[in-house]
Amino acid sequence: MSMKRGLLLLNLGTPDSPEPQDVGRYLKQFLMDKWVLDVPWLLRWILVNILIVPRRKYASAEAYKTIWSKRGSPLLFHLEDLKRKVSERVAGEFQVEIAMRYQNPSIESALAQFRDVDEVVVLPLYPQYAESSTRSSREELDRLAQKLRLKARIRFIQDFYDDPGFIRTFSQHKPKGHLLMSFHSLPEAHVQKTDASGEHCLKKAGCCDEITDVNRLCYRAQCFATARAIAKDLGLKKDEYSVSFQSKLGRAEWLKPSTESTLPELGRRGGDLTVMVPSFAADCLETIEEIGDRGHELFVNAGGKSFTRIDCPNASDEWADAVVALVRKHSDDI
Repeated sequence: MSMKRGLLLLNLGTPDSPEPQDVGRYLKQFLMDKWVLDVPWLLRWILVNILIVPRRKYASAEAYKTIWSKRGSPLLFHLEDLKRKVSERVAGEFQVEIAMRYQNPSIESALAQFRDVDEVVVLPLYPQYAESSTRSSREELDRLAQKLRLKARIRFIQDFYDDPGFIRTFSQHKPKGHLLMSFHSLPEAHVQKTDASGEHCLKKAGCCDEITDVNRLCYRAQCFATARAIAKDLGLKKDEYSVSFQSKLGRAEWLKPSTESTLPELGRRGGDLTVMVPSFAADCLETIEEIGDRGHELFVNAGGKSFTRIDCPNASDEWADAVVALVRKHSDDI
């Protein structure tokens, strides 16, 4: 009897609508995650429910409205399109479902579809490992699988920052002018927690120049590895591309240099700029509005000439092929 296998494509999350009430609900679920806002529960509850969300939900709702389409949230409809294309490629091999870590479609509803499956391969669409996304998702998956008494074995793909198929979805785009690769930022303390030695991450010069046993799960090191792989594919020299980190929230020390400060610096050079955001497999608020709109404005207002934002892989045929290859690679010993 052949083994029945499932494939769960998982992304981080999106509000159900761009209205403040739904945006606030999404922000509360996201920020109440202990892996996202790393403070004691009571303080986290006060910060999220009294100080952050009541104010932020309105500004965030306005931003979401600029990217919402007739199909809804880009992050969701790209995931739906990717499911369709991957399903066509693995018909008879995998039962494919989709879910979001926060909001809908929920992980619980997706796992419920795998009751008759022997094994589930889970691909979180976060290229680089981070405790606030990858580890959080794994713990929630395990909790819900136990709640549902799921018998299937779960095979979890924790990162694909250097996967050749993923890298090619970006490197197939030849940049016009200088290339900026902007990655979602994290608090420095989050990154340092993955350094078991306590002596390497952000403490040694060149700590992210290569991936070793010490920094194998370091988000920052994986981001730089992704950037080097894309630059190598494109044949770029070190002075032809830059790396920065975006989407800082709060007053803690976050990864540097910030995209917000890097864009005006590059704009003052007066040349052309191409921006990629390789910490996302699908376009969303952070790529379309933060980079494509506000980032564009920062660059041009500082004197920059032309600005080009490269789309994320989304549901392209190349990315669907890469996803299938990646999943088969992690299940080829079955």
